[in-house]
Amino acid sequence: MNTALAQYDPQIYELIKQEQTRQSGSLRLIPSENYVSKAVMQASGSVLTNKYSEGYPGKRYYEGQQVTDLIETIAIQRAKKVFKADHANVQPYSGSVANLGAYNALLSPGDTVMGLSLPYGGHLTHGWKVSVTSKFYKSVQYTVRGDTGRLDFNQIEELAKQHRPKMIICGATAYPRTIDFSQFGRIAKEVGAFLLADIAHISGLVVAGIHPSPVPYADIVSTTTHKTLRGPRGGMLLCKAEHAASVDKSVFPGLQGGPHMHTVTAIAVALAEADTPEFVAYAKQIVANAAALAQKLMEKGFKLVSDGTDNHLVLIDLRNKGIPGKKFAKALDRARIETNYNTIPDDPAPPFNPSGLRIGTPAITSRGMKEPEMAKIAEYMAKVAENIDNESVIEQVGKEVLLLCSQFPVPEHFIKPS
Repeated sequence: MNTALAQYDPQIYELIKQEQTRQSGSLRLIPSENYVSKAVMQASGSVLTNKYSEGYPGKRYYEGQQVTDLIETIAIQRAKKVFKADHANVQPYSGSVANLGAYNALLSPGDTVMGLSLPYGGHLTHGWKVSVTSKFYKSVQYTVRGDTGRLDFNQIEELAKQHRPKMIICGATAYPRTIDFSQFGRIAKEVGAFLLADIAHISGLVVAGIHPSPVPYADIVSTTTHKTLRGPRGGMLLCKAEHAASVDKSVFPGLQGGPHMHTVTAIAVALAEADTPEFVAYAKQIVANAAALAQKLMEKGFKLVSDGTDNHLVLIDLRNKGIPGKKFAKALDRARIETNYNTIPDDPAPPFNPSGLRIGTPAITSRGMKEPEMAKIAEYMAKVAENIDNESVIEQVGKEVLLLCSQFPVPEHFIKPS
């Protein structure tokens, strides 16, 4: 395949090679990014990309589904097994579409939804003001405590009783602590609301038993299939049996046409990888690495939101360093360390130039890095912060990063073949 691409479009082929080199020679600390295995990559680039499969297994609107029905059925069965869910829909194109599918399944336009505010760690599709979710539904936003950086269930319960939402959304994109899904379940039940748990970031940790599962408490669970789950870019919905028909009808024909069968195939492969002891060990190391990195960063004088982490993610408050998040992220990028600038609770700065930096450990853990390497990464980040305007120092850090990366080449396989 690479030979064909090189012959037909050498420019794109060269750019793909450059991206491969960039990913190999960088410390990828963006918590929503990861590496996939060669098996997942091959499934993503397979002949399944040629096939249209509108509908569901056994009930399609196109012929020639003898193989696709089997593949999607396998993906569904594997998802139900690893998440211990009644029902799974593996067709959503992304996590955002999955969330829309959950709303469409249980809500009517104009209903009230309650989700975590974007500047406090929530997602755009949790009802934030610039999202279509706030235009179709009345949105109430809860926050985290400014002093602790943690969810305030007294505030959440008070808002829920005041506004009586039809749906409460729990889950986050920048929350470094364990989410108590049982508390959300209790509050939702008390006010008669549906509960949607968005576990896009922590789904791999949930599968491995490292983070509590929302499945026993939530009506619908939404997730992406990459991030800590280490699959292709896609989405998934898990739900109780009573919502299965509504969820399926919501995704197709409610929101989408034909599913991307090459992605569904790769999801099936990734779910098989997740159902192994090696994946559990990997998930445990993600959390151990994040804790070690957080500790070393605090020793270097960095202030962390909530003073640490329970999961794969660390959120840094840079105000005591006097460095804007965007400036620090771009300096780190020049040093071959990929991060993203991010808002922090009660951030006085604007969202496009916030006071925080968001980092995570899924990708570097996939490369085999462990606690000793976390100490080195903290040292690199501190050196860049202390020399934010010194390009020669930043360049030198980049060389040290490249040397570290060379000791941990990106593996093609994470799970031993059976």
